[in-house]
Amino acid sequence: MRADRLLSILLFLQTRGRTTTTRLAEEFEMSRRTIMRDLFALRVAGFPVYTERGPHGGCYLHDEYRNTLTQLTGDEIATLFLSSIHKPLEDLGLSDQLRAARLKLTAALPESRRTAVSRLGQRIVIDSLPWTKRARPAGFLSVLHQAAMEDRWARVTFVRRFDVATRRRVAPYGLVAKAGAWYLVWAGEDGHVRVDAVSRIQKVLVETQRFERPADFNLDTYWQTWRREEEASRPEFDVRLRVRKDALAYVRDELGDHRGVFPLPAAPTGEWIEIDVAFSFFEEARRKLLALGGAVEVLRPASLRASVADFARQIARRYADEETCDG
Repeated sequence: MRADRLLSILLFLQTRGRTTTTRLAEEFEMSRRTIMRDLFALRVAGFPVYTERGPHGGCYLHDEYRNTLTQLTGDEIATLFLSSIHKPLEDLGLSDQLRAARLKLTAALPESRRTAVSRLGQRIVIDSLPWTKRARPAGFLSVLHQAAMEDRWARVTFVRRFDVATRRRVAPYGLVAKAGAWYLVWAGEDGHVRVDAVSRIQKVLVETQRFERPADFNLDTYWQTWRREEEASRPEFDVRLRVRKDALAYVRDELGDHRGVFPLPAAPTGEWIEIDVAFSFFEEARRKLLALGGAVEVLRPASLRASVADFARQIARRYADEETCDG
């Protein structure tokens, strides 16, 4: 308890500057004699805490100590504050710890450094989230985080394509936040390392047994390598579309995460604009474009145009049949 109080007194002096032992006693609800002993303990520990008698006296922490504490320039400190990614930490339940760390670092800075932090913070904001609606993190994200921190095995149920559920015993090596989405980097009992979106996880049960993390495994290095390989292997399916002028903003919003969504010269009618869009594969293109209804028309490739038209005819027949039944 006393160690915590000594740290609090030190931070108080860093933040408030010169004060009196009476003021410290009131702040920490201790006797003045106890505060004097604490100040002496700080001096013995090597902290430059000074006390002076007289009307302009008091106790204070030497201003140079704040510079020594961080050894950072004003620009370096300001950049460090900008590097904090709030939303992912909030997902993990660490926002309070981040807030406390920022307060402690702020308290350790001299006034000139605090001004630099405030100045940059008023001029630059970093928003790491995508424009599309951000998926809500699963309620067990904090459980995965704890399992990764404690190196504990976990029984995880994944939902695969066509709603097929698979249960695996995994060693959670770590979590990665990318553009508002979370990914779990894990190894199975065979030792093979894999990556899965946390949104695919349906259930998590953490075991008491611990796994042994490879000494040479680096989460950031593995993730960067995996991401590059994933992007390189991802197929691209190029599509030429005609889009109604009055629906262009809507189409941009819906297809904004696809490469090359930009207008080309208008078609001869003047009511339509042609754009090029690259999807990952044929089925994704068909699904996305069918959802846009009559706002778009597929020009090429011919195979996609024919498939979209076939699906549209099937939908039209289905609803026509229901109208007939209602009649």
